[in-house]
Amino acid sequence: MRVTAKQIANKLGVSAAAVSMALNNKDGVSDVLRHTIINTAREMGYDFSRIEAKHNPSKSIALVFCYKNFIFDPPFFNELVKNLEFELKKCGYNLITHRIHDDDNLEYEIKVINQLRYAGIFLLGTTLSLHELEPFLTIKEPMVLLDTFFSSIDLNSVTINNTAIAFSATDYLITKQHCQPGYLQSCQQIVNFEERSSGFYQCIRKHHFSPSQSIVHSLSPTIEGAYTDMLKLIDQKAPLASCYFADNDAIAIGAIKAFKERGYQIPDDIAIIGMDNLPISSLIDPSLTTYQIPKNHMASVSVQILLNLIQTHDKNTTRVMINGHLIRRESA
Repeated sequence: MRVTAKQIANKLGVSAAAVSMALNNKDGVSDVLRHTIINTAREMGYDFSRIEAKHNPSKSIALVFCYKNFIFDPPFFNELVKNLEFELKKCGYNLITHRIHDDDNLEYEIKVINQLRYAGIFLLGTTLSLHELEPFLTIKEPMVLLDTFFSSIDLNSVTINNTAIAFSATDYLITKQHCQPGYLQSCQQIVNFEERSSGFYQCIRKHHFSPSQSIVHSLSPTIEGAYTDMLKLIDQKAPLASCYFADNDAIAIGAIKAFKERGYQIPDDIAIIGMDNLPISSLIDPSLTTYQIPKNHMASVSVQILLNLIQTHDKNTTRVMINGHLIRRESA
């Protein structure tokens, strides 16, 4: 007997509309609920081929997300996805997203992607290690890796020029504050943050400061996490710098909230600069000085590379690094 969306809805106690949106990969349900619905559908023996038949493989591009510990799209990636959709629609393609979580069967998920025979694949590799990336190399369709790079993998990639941007941000702080900046470093180590760390320390050495003298705080890479971590450090009387480079805007905003709560004036007592230019960065008090990453340009370049691969089957690989520009505001 064929399993229906209504039966899945009844089992989970959700609406049939929610089940339909989840199974068809449409907006309107949370990622946690989508994950639960898809897994339940598989357990009940739902026939996914009916959904797969709706896709036109020759005009569909997949964007594969890999989430660690159920960390979902921050605003940066939501904006990137919208720009990818816009660029692909101009070329007659549609974007289908695949969300893969820690407890999913990766071999099965990759098998499904191969069976769907998309025209091409974007793999968002922000949180992936080299070991975690390797299973995706079995995907048969042309593929472009987004937001990370591994020199040992022969794969086209489009990344942010993290090292150069972090260097420029640190240089701006030193030039304006005339002192050695501290570092609000993410405790979650991914390639992007490692590159930003490299840029920070390169700039420290360029200005003849000793890297070992930089005050470094390891903070969670979320606003609330960084706020909690920074409050604890302040209350423990940890040494503080008079200015900081932060690995991302979320860390910078969380730290600003903590500093203000403990009576520090931003930027008079402590100046801070971030990276990514999240929408909230212009709304906080004081507004955050940061670096804008042009997501529209990143999406346009990524689409150009992938469509060229689809059309020409070019065996040469390319790495494109996207630069950012400074957004001067009040925090530094």
